[in-house]
Amino acid sequence: MQKTEYTRPVTIAYVGGGSLNWATKLMGDLAQDGTVPATVRLYDLDHAAAERNARIGTRYAARSETGAPVTYTAERTLEAALRGADIVIISILPGSFEDMANDIAIPERYGIRQSVGDTVGPGGFIRAMRAIPMIAEIGRAIANHCPEAYVCNLTNPMSVLTGTLYAVFPQIRAWGSCHEVIKTRKIMAYLANRQAGEVLYGYRNAKVNVLGINHFTFVDRAAVGGIDMMPAFLDFAREHHATGWRESPLDPANEHDRYFTDSFRVKFDLSLRFGIAAAAGDRHLVEFLPQSWYLDDHAAWKFGLTPVEFRMRERQEKVDYADALDKGAELPPARASDEAIVEQIKALMGGPEHVSNVNLPNRGQLAGFAEGTIVETNARFSALGIQPIVAGRLPKGLELLARPHADRQNALVASVLSEDVDALLPLFVSDPLFAALPQHKATRLFREMVTATQHRLPESLARAGGAA
Repeated sequence: MQKTEYTRPVTIAYVGGGSLNWATKLMGDLAQDGTVPATVRLYDLDHAAAERNARIGTRYAARSETGAPVTYTAERTLEAALRGADIVIISILPGSFEDMANDIAIPERYGIRQSVGDTVGPGGFIRAMRAIPMIAEIGRAIANHCPEAYVCNLTNPMSVLTGTLYAVFPQIRAWGSCHEVIKTRKIMAYLANRQAGEVLYGYRNAKVNVLGINHFTFVDRAAVGGIDMMPAFLDFAREHHATGWRESPLDPANEHDRYFTDSFRVKFDLSLRFGIAAAAGDRHLVEFLPQSWYLDDHAAWKFGLTPVEFRMRERQEKVDYADALDKGAELPPARASDEAIVEQIKALMGGPEHVSNVNLPNRGQLAGFAEGTIVETNARFSALGIQPIVAGRLPKGLELLARPHADRQNALVASVLSEDVDALLPLFVSDPLFAALPQHKATRLFREMVTATQHRLPESLARAGGAA
């Protein structure tokens, strides 16, 4: 087990603590690291799920006899979870999978395809309308109960919701954490190992300069072992542009991989178009672009459209697995995940400094984007706080594609928080996925989607549905 001199106890409030994904990753990472004495308070609207996770977390903690002590509790109120916390983690589902199914299915009836539907496009927009009021409530509670806490947002749409936290509590010390860039760091390490003729590097050895907005991120500089890897990456993209590439063959029986992994074809195509490495997953990148570029021929571009029906089945499998762990089934080995949250927490609490790509308000780290816009670049985590690292500027063509999305996200946050219902439809139809849809159909689509989710909206926003 890794040991360091880090010993400062930390209190973590986990909002969405019944999570079947991120919460259990945190448990495993804390157990594997073994150096962070922590009290983890789990809060969830589903209190039984938080109680179950507290019991599972306690089992993880008990398995380590020499690691730092970690305790888990399930709290009944948001206030109890937040009071005096050092760190707040937010991973909530804005609505339900049934709501997500509508986010995908209704636009599909109008001819609009979405591969994820959680960030931009019609699905991302309506999800944001549901989520912004929820996150605003959490942000105000943080201001009241733990204003000095560092806050990690894991919930999508990440740019919009991290921006919401800053809009309701400007002094908040929050960042949005996304693991998509790891895909590009892994391929940089793979190429470095191929050049060396042996396995010398993992993705954590790949240093990359990240710039963009969440899920539409790019890398213009990359080094592994002190060697510039961008020429090798662009050569590799040219070599595999027509067919794509996977380090290991896709298992047709693995349904999760069919929907959630890609073959880099979109990344390679965008990289060769603009001269820098596209860094997010293909299924996220494509939703920022006109549908005719990739979504209309997604099978040829070798990425999947993730069915919500699969998400529902997978969720039930995770519930069943969590229930089995709660009843005493053997815990999986405590292996470090790809997430950086424990490293970030340790750095903020006085441990070793850590650099990773995160979403923060623009304070000059990304040229060409408005001040305060949530952008994704590298940042340094230390006892001094979270300091964004100047990334530079996207190539002009990419900036012209990304900046309208960022401006739309800013306007969406402002419109929802101010209950400016009249501004929502013009923002909705300005997304490039609507390029081929006549105005009257786009208007009808918006009203139908708002009506379908109005049970999740404040009354002021529900009025935007009008007559569907």
